[in-house]
Amino acid sequence: MIVATVAATTLRRVARDRTGLFFMVLLPLLIIVLVGSSVSEADRVAVGVVDEGGGPLATELVDDLRQADSIEVRTFDDEDALRLALRRSELMAGVVIPASVEDEAAATRTVTVLSPPASTTGLAAEQAVRAALGRRAVVMTAAAFAADEAGGEPADHLAVAAALAEEAPPLQVRTSVGGESRTLPLGFSYSSSTMLVLFVFVNAVAGGATIVQNRQLGLYERMLAAPVSAGGVIAGETASYLLLALLQSLVIVGIGAVLFQVSWGDPLAAAALVVVWAAVGASAGMLAGTLARTPDQATSIGPMVGIAFGMLGGCMWPLEIVPPIMQTIGHLVPHGWAVDAWIELLSHDGGIGDVARHLAVLAGFAAVFGVVAGARLRRRLVA
Repeated sequence: MIVATVAATTLRRVARDRTGLFFMVLLPLLIIVLVGSSVSEADRVAVGVVDEGGGPLATELVDDLRQADSIEVRTFDDEDALRLALRRSELMAGVVIPASVEDEAAATRTVTVLSPPASTTGLAAEQAVRAALGRRAVVMTAAAFAADEAGGEPADHLAVAAALAEEAPPLQVRTSVGGESRTLPLGFSYSSSTMLVLFVFVNAVAGGATIVQNRQLGLYERMLAAPVSAGGVIAGETASYLLLALLQSLVIVGIGAVLFQVSWGDPLAAAALVVVWAAVGASAGMLAGTLARTPDQATSIGPMVGIAFGMLGGCMWPLEIVPPIMQTIGHLVPHGWAVDAWIELLSHDGGIGDVARHLAVLAGFAAVFGVVAGARLRRRLVA
């Protein structure tokens, strides 16, 4: 009962601080939505198409492009309009399908792919277009081979060749970094999980200002004047910080799932990771509150430390792209372990057993932060 009362008192003070709520809830959500929208849009590249003949083969080629997950097809009347859109950076690539592709007697049939010079995004779009057109070329080759063997025209065998191509298992390519297979989550799945790790920690350490304010206002002295022990005050503060961290985590998880269709992996493992990370954030926030001398120190220095930890731990960029020494340093902070655990869940379909070591390390961080914070707060309460 005493713990709940102390926690409720702190939560009411936090709820009345509109500026604090903006930085703790609204600002992270705004950044999540903005980054999530940009990532979602970046998953599909705009490709312009000019169909000069309008024949059945050209129609099938355009349909293949529309079915590609990474391509958004926009049609144009002529090549000049397509090139103008490319110069204006409205497109990442363009495809010109001449009427000659319908000529089955032609020795070669050419489709032109246009992309901006010296553009990595344009090159990626070009590769996506070539892959889509390549699948159609395979079907056409198979149909021509069937016509040579069984007779008839290649068009008579296109449907069968396309059906067989659909039934063939896809060829998967896995990238190996440093000799170990490391597949990162795609799109917003990676951004949402890393932002959860970053924002929960940053908001928690910034929230350490509440403890400083409670000391300055003499709230702890008044609590201790009642039949409340120092341990009860510490437990109540811990509960309030943990509830705030859990609430922020649930909001981020909900935004990712509802707006961006993020699948958070195995429910049990994801729930355990959210709870343990909330404990890390809560204990770090309490520690920040005992270290800071003024609320301004907590709200200015705390977030800078949290962002620095996030940069080291892979919240801003994957640890796979940094040198090995930086990867080691990244795992000296809890963020590196949390990000690795989310990668295991989101990319490798991991379960609770696969992230057990990560959870144990994070629980160790939470325990160390919590013990130090509790000891420092107790000294201030009984002084």
